[in-house]
Amino acid sequence: MRINKNLTGGIYIMELKYKPARNMDIEPIFKLNKALIDEYENIEIIDYQKVLLWVRNKIETHIQEYIYVMFNGKKVGYYYFHHTDGKMEIDDLYVFPQYRNMGIGTEILKKCISETNLPIFLYVFASNKRAIALYQRLGFEITETIKGSRYIMQRQGLFT
Repeated sequence: MRINKNLTGGIYIMELKYKPARNMDIEPIFKLNKALIDEYENIEIIDYQKVLLWVRNKIETHIQEYIYVMFNGKKVGYYYFHHTDGKMEIDDLYVFPQYRNMGIGTEILKKCISETNLPIFLYVFASNKRAIALYQRLGFEITETIKGSRYIMQRQGLFT
């Protein structure tokens, strides 16, 4: 829960609910992934169909580990937070466009950060400046550039 101020200076409490994704969420998550790839990736230089098949397979294989986020009784986004190689990865973090700039992404990230003492990393498109700024505000740093189009950003854990 977080206390926020709205644009008119009023105060409201943000209470997000987190629930396990289901098979019916596979297609919406895939469409969000595809939209991000279409917007930020140079699809002229990648094997677009292979990338989309890989994305769909990842979602289908791990759908039981995805979480959907509810705010005021409405589904507002998804994320997949998982352990890999001694670190935690934030993967496929999406807040639906009509719910952006409300602090929801920040709250999801803070929840993930509070759940582990391990380093946390994520991939982000280099041209997604708003997402990069959000991650940096929460202590993530760019640690690697991949093929000029994506960054790996990492936040150190308490015991690293």
